Amino acid sequence: MVTYVALVNWTDQGIKTVKDTAKRAEDVRKLVERMGGRMVVLYWTQGRYDLVGIFEGPDEETANAMFLAIGMNGAVRTETLRAFTAEEVQRMVDKLP
Repeated sequence: MVTYVALVNWTDQGIKTVKDTAKRAEDVRKLVERMGGRMVVLYWTQGRYDLVGIFEGPDEETANAMFLAIGMNGAVRTETLRAFTAEEVQRMVDKLP
C-alpha cells in the first residue's frame, strides 16, 4: 500500500454545509474502501488546514484516483503528500551511489 498525508481545506460549498462534515467524512471512508484503499485517520484541525488525514491505497494510480474522487464532491480541496516508511526510505538510500 502507498501512504499519503492529505491536507484538506473546505471550499465555499464545504463551509456552507459544514454541519454535514462528519457524514461527508464517513462517505469518503466508504468511497476509499470501495476503491481498495483505507482512510487510516482523519482529524479536524485548527490553523491553515481544516482537516488532515492519512490514507493508504493499493498503488499510486488508485491512490491518485481516490483523491480525484474525493474532490469531485466539491466540498474540499486536497493537497496530498506521498509518505514513506523507514523501510521504503532505506531501500531508496540503498540505491544511492
